[in-house]
Amino acid sequence: MKDLNYLNKIWKRGTDFLGVKYSILCGAMSWVSESSLVAAVSNSGGFGIIAAANMPGDILAAEIDKTFKKTKYNFGVNIITVTPYLKDQLDVALQKEVTHIFFGGGIPNGKDIQRVKEAGSKVICFAPTISLAKRMIRHGVDALIIEGNEAGGHIGPISTSLLVQEIILNIKEVPVFVAGGIATGEIIAHYLTLGAAGCQLGTRFVAAEECIAHDKFKQVFLKAKSRDAVVTAQFDPILPVIPVRAIVNEGTRDYNELQLKYLQEVKAKKIKPTEAQLKLEEFWLGSLRRAVIEGDVEKGSLMAGQSVGMVKSVQPTAEIMEELVTSAENKLKAMYNGQ
Repeated sequence: MKDLNYLNKIWKRGTDFLGVKYSILCGAMSWVSESSLVAAVSNSGGFGIIAAANMPGDILAAEIDKTFKKTKYNFGVNIITVTPYLKDQLDVALQKEVTHIFFGGGIPNGKDIQRVKEAGSKVICFAPTISLAKRMIRHGVDALIIEGNEAGGHIGPISTSLLVQEIILNIKEVPVFVAGGIATGEIIAHYLTLGAAGCQLGTRFVAAEECIAHDKFKQVFLKAKSRDAVVTAQFDPILPVIPVRAIVNEGTRDYNELQLKYLQEVKAKKIKPTEAQLKLEEFWLGSLRRAVIEGDVEKGSLMAGQSVGMVKSVQPTAEIMEELVTSAENKLKAMYNGQ
């Protein structure tokens, strides 16, 4: 890699915080972000993140150990706040001295935040609004990620560009990383000039050679257009569901039918909304495994961000990183030189 005179200056806050060469993170994707991809991203100068999802503590411990064997560089663990294994996962991650703990899927409680900080690790949380961003800063988080609804998987309602204007331009206390719809170095450069500490990508790294996703899963990504990654609907507020962005297939229709089934059961008081929500989440986790691991791209979940339309080939992780960094540096050079 050539000298990165512009990038090294503009994303220094992010690289210092992560302890990496490039302030580019690979988002935690269930069944995808395991030791092979995580280590490949970190070995390429970026920052990989293990998706703990619903792993029992012993399974997560084994995944962390495998990652340590594959890389000497920093990586993180993403813990979903609603998982029944939260305490066990947090115990394991801190025992293994993982440097950065990411909390997703909700707001972590103050005790968990403080516990991570007391153990000497960094706490990173997602901020869907500026009010929640300020609240989490008061609770002591070390950094924030803002993720627009262009992203794949479970998403919020606001686009990346609006979140950047609302939060990046107003939050200076901690580093803020941007995610959602990012696939090129050029857009990374633009977010950095607005004050981002770095950017997180997910969909682009699914097509990495080191990613364990089934080849059929990757081939769907290569053929898909941006408009193919669609958000699921919530049919009735009596059964709140978090929207999921995925490429439409039979699995999407199965989910819609299941949601309607549970909606009727909730209305008939045969099941509580919280129980129905959990069953729908279990559907997504199992469906995603069928697609990613088993290659069932008809019935399995094809979670993908809208940036899937810019995924054109399967490449080594290092090559993806090289392209992102080189194009970001070139864009910054052109911007600062009035080209």
